[in-house]
Amino acid sequence: MVRQPALHVLLAGPRGFCAGVDRAIRIVEEALRRYGTPVYVRHEIVHNRHVVQQLERQGAIFVEDLCEVPADAPVVFSAHGVPKSVPEEAQRRNLLTLDATCPLVSKVHREAERHFAGGGESTRHILMIGHAGHPEVEGTMGQLPAGAMTLVQNQEEARRVCPADPGRLAFITQTTLSVDDTAAIVAVLRDRFPDIEGPRREDICYATTNRQAAVKAIAGACDLVLVIGSPNSSNSQRLREVAERAGAPRAILLPDARALDWPVLDGVGTLGVTAGASAPEVLVDELLARLGERYALAIEEKRVTQEDVVFKLPAALGG
Repeated sequence: MVRQPALHVLLAGPRGFCAGVDRAIRIVEEALRRYGTPVYVRHEIVHNRHVVQQLERQGAIFVEDLCEVPADAPVVFSAHGVPKSVPEEAQRRNLLTLDATCPLVSKVHREAERHFAGGGESTRHILMIGHAGHPEVEGTMGQLPAGAMTLVQNQEEARRVCPADPGRLAFITQTTLSVDDTAAIVAVLRDRFPDIEGPRREDICYATTNRQAAVKAIAGACDLVLVIGSPNSSNSQRLREVAERAGAPRAILLPDARALDWPVLDGVGTLGVTAGASAPEVLVDELLARLGERYALAIEEKRVTQEDVVFKLPAALGG
């Protein structure tokens, strides 16, 4: 009998689903139970194809525009949030809507409104730290009239931005950014604009922060880190970047176990494994099972904190 080579696997903890993702999925599932099929969802409910396909099998239909939703069908807004124009259009068409926006994203929306609501000299122009084109950024910037916010994506843009009134500024951030990158951008803005207002803590959510801390805790001991997550998942992409910056010689984003290219494991003695906040734990289990077919695994979990956050469902669904 051929002896399997040994592979030490370090599992980062926490990893996988966060409370906002769990809530969004439960909203779609409960809507399907209450209203029957189909239930329409504007944009991917979360950025993970496994989750989307699973909900499609249950009867969810994913669309990018409300014009694709029939007048008599319920529609769910994704966890990333939507511009105000979307619920306004839904109300105009008398659509039954359910908002699955993560409560931590909604908190950022309220911060933006607070900075803008004063009127006159108390109104502040808002610098939004985030990535262009991401639906969370589009949804947040869409909470206010055009021109009320300026997007700042990196330190270079923070150094170049020229607001009309540097004395009346505020900043908010996308919730799924790199903690370290965001801190560096904020430092540039505070240095240039000492009176800028911001949240007491940056808006990066607890789950993003915890998952980045967890991957930092294992990266230096790993020859390779595999991050389970979809390519369009911001928090998963940031985990890959954080792993390499924290000392992993290489980190790879992997949508699922089937995408694993075996040669990348050549010479790997210690493998780190984590998963983005929109990736279900079953994908980690499937990866470990596939690894176990070729290697004698020694699995060790390194957990930096426990999470007990739970978000209620909308009142319309009994939350």
